[in-house]
Amino acid sequence: MQPTADRILTTHSGSLPRPAEFLPLLLAQEAGQPVDDARFQGEVRAAVRETVQRQADAGVDVLNDGEVSKPSYATYVKDRLTGFGGEGSVEEITGSVTAGLEEFPDFAAKMAQTMASTQTIKFTTCDGPVSYVGQDAVQADIENLKAATEGVPEVATFMSAASPGVISVFSPNRYYGSQEEYLSALAAAMREEYEAIHRAGFILQVDCPDLAMTAPGAGSLENFRRQMELNVEALNEALANVPAEASRIHICWGNIEMPRTRDVELKNIIDIILKAKPAGMMLMASNGRHAHEWKVFQGTKLPEGKYVIPGVLDSTSNIVEHPEVVADRLIQYAGVVGRENVMAGTDCGFGTAAGMDMVVPTVTWAKFRAQSEGARIASEQLWG
Repeated sequence: MQPTADRILTTHSGSLPRPAEFLPLLLAQEAGQPVDDARFQGEVRAAVRETVQRQADAGVDVLNDGEVSKPSYATYVKDRLTGFGGEGSVEEITGSVTAGLEEFPDFAAKMAQTMASTQTIKFTTCDGPVSYVGQDAVQADIENLKAATEGVPEVATFMSAASPGVISVFSPNRYYGSQEEYLSALAAAMREEYEAIHRAGFILQVDCPDLAMTAPGAGSLENFRRQMELNVEALNEALANVPAEASRIHICWGNIEMPRTRDVELKNIIDIILKAKPAGMMLMASNGRHAHEWKVFQGTKLPEGKYVIPGVLDSTSNIVEHPEVVADRLIQYAGVVGRENVMAGTDCGFGTAAGMDMVVPTVTWAKFRAQSEGARIASEQLWG
């Protein structure tokens, strides 16, 4: 759903804290421990219902299932795609994200300790031909979300899925002859999931950290832009049958509290981002490294039919934003792209990987309440 013509709607980037009683079961399944499937599916349904209700109670307009059935927003695809039998490592994945921390050796050491705790999440590599076998899993997610939203007066519902590019980051290629061939195979496979979500009547959100997060490890801006071009081509190929207005992308620089001095600047990649088919564009906009980037749109015209979802909540801080701060951020964006082209979002997810929440659940819901109030304040000022 696109923004309305009379107020600013609120949403978020997808992942939310898994309910405490469900989390151990999800982690046990991820670790390969025996888990009764009937019990697991029942717990998932209950967790989705709880998560949907909490969003509605906090004033979230465009809500989702919180990705509660998934161990993480990207690695879940190992259970829905063939060809992912190789063993991966968190070090390989984070290397491109954390490049350039030489001037912060103490922080690098701290981060290494944090990454070591992610071993509950299973990482893989591609060691065979890729095809989609997740039809039952995505259908279960669809049915659970539909059931959970019955009777909930939400404006709209979305469901997240990993982009071909981010899958290639989290599950590096060890089989195909080139990156282009690997991305094409991923696009063909993930097209099934994207189209299933669209057919269900949900907004499709494609998570695309590959369009910003991995820039520090690319060696140069030119190299990274070439990678981006390939990833956007694969994304658009996968979305051939999904209308632009029925989809949105989440561009992310990594959901990590870190120095960020090597983050690629939005002004240097916005032209490629705008080539992506989806109408909605979710951007980091509240943390101290990216809060100024609303100014990019002073010199870059937003194409007709596209809209921006700036992050007005920091997903790495337990500080609850004041509603007036939220309103100010939204008004800034409205001033450069138009009030009818803005929706309130979050910098990233609050439960990117199960059990690794940086923001505690009670603060998460308080942030959403502040977001709702801030959007109301901004709407009153923008529409009068």
